[in-house]
Amino acid sequence: MAQQLAKEDPRVRAFRLSRNYTPPYVLFAGFSVCKGACISSMHDDLQRPLDTMVACYRQWEAGHKLVISYRATRNDGWLSDFLSNLYYKIMNNLSDVSFPPGGTDGFLADREIIDIMNTRIHPIHTSSVVEVLRLGFDPVYIPYDRPPRVGKSRWTWKKKVRLAKDTFFASSSFPIRAITGLGLWISLLCLLAIPVLIYARFFAHSRLFGFQIPGWTTIVAMVAFFNGLVLFCMGIVAEYIWRIYEEVKGRPGFIIRKDD
Repeated sequence: MAQQLAKEDPRVRAFRLSRNYTPPYVLFAGFSVCKGACISSMHDDLQRPLDTMVACYRQWEAGHKLVISYRATRNDGWLSDFLSNLYYKIMNNLSDVSFPPGGTDGFLADREIIDIMNTRIHPIHTSSVVEVLRLGFDPVYIPYDRPPRVGKSRWTWKKKVRLAKDTFFASSSFPIRAITGLGLWISLLCLLAIPVLIYARFFAHSRLFGFQIPGWTTIVAMVAFFNGLVLFCMGIVAEYIWRIYEEVKGRPGFIIRKDD
């Protein structure tokens, strides 16, 4: 059908991917072939209403280079809605990217952003939404009410989980910092506990706060101390790996906006 439209209307161009790469990667493909002054996407289930796209376009005409439409309400079932809202709350607390309430999978971007996405962003294990939100450009947010889905969704839980993992690890350094912090605190607590246990063993008849201290307590404290030290060292190594990961991604360290 797309090819037939392309034959009938020169404004239409049809492209076919080698397989189903899921929507996040399809959007990157769209960026790579876009020739217009701006870009936006439309899903075939029309859960992003057409009038929302028109409103985004009007904002772009007014001079805004990035316009993001987000879901003010949704009707995908209580479990799906709850998990989605919970996910974006977690992301806003733990990641380096601020997502709009309810999340988003659609935006309109100016040609300048299109060129940056094509030349400076590596489209692997990430999503276009994460990358455009990282760029800045003072985005304008437009809420919309997401209509209920008609029919069975092809956006399966497996695909959702994959996108959630890619989005989280592409925008958050929390897991690495958590490993470092956990190892540091375990080591410090055990380091403080060791002299207390030594005092209890030799000066308090192996009793602490009225409780008998078994002989293996010191061994447990030492093992916990060195395990915490190992976690702390792993966290330091992971910090360097994270920086290597950031370099490999090729994200721009800064962007100088073009004045119109």
